Amino acid sequence: MRLAHKRKVQMKLQKRIKAAVANVAAPKTAKPVAEKIVAEKTVASKPAAKKVVAAAKTTDVALTPKQQQVLDIVVSNAEGINPKGIGLAAGQEDAKAASWATGALKKLLEENLVAKEQLAGNKVIYKAV
Repeated sequence: MRLAHKRKVQMKLQKRIKAAVANVAAPKTAKPVAEKIVAEKTVASKPAAKKVVAAAKTTDVALTPKQQQVLDIVVSNAEGINPKGIGLAAGQEDAKAASWATGALKKLLEENLVAKEQLAGNKVIYKAV
């Protein structure tokens, strides 16, 4: 295998993107905003507390495009969605929809981006945190 081709293949496999919780892009100037929020919080205003929560929602977790797609689907379904529903929403075949989504869901559970809820029997749904 040519070395240039091998590098190109490895770069495609290692493709990562930043996690954007609820499709919100992470601000480039996070520290000055945080200092401004702290200054507003000393004034004891209620909207400042909401801004702190919004700033805490953005994370620096490296996700693959598949994991980001699964996260977007889970966030769009506030009442919860099962792995088969996630796979079908992503355009997978009926037979392999659930297995397609489980790998990405494991990573999202580790990073605490989604929550797993056990229903009756072996039924499981995932909700955004």
